[in-house]
Amino acid sequence: MIVLEKAMVFSSCNITGGEKTMANSSNKKLVPEAMTALDKFKYEVASEVGVNLKDGYNGDISARDAGKIGGQMVKKMIEQAERNMK
Repeated sequence: MIVLEKAMVFSSCNITGGEKTMANSSNKKLVPEAMTALDKFKYEVASEVGVNLKDGYNGDISARDAGKIGGQMVKKMIEQAERNMK
């Protein structure tokens, strides 16, 4: 869950050109070390939902598979936030 906690830093960020930035702000990395944690979290979730991601470009995966990954990531981040609120 440590990966998930670091990954949550970017839950409200945009991804542009491989860099993660806050919406409607300058194009600077907010927490560079969290980018690695978020990528690791993405690969863990992809493995859990049965989607094979490769290192580098993954633009050839289906929208359905991308949605599975993103949806599961959001679900886990919400669950973690709810646990932290108790």
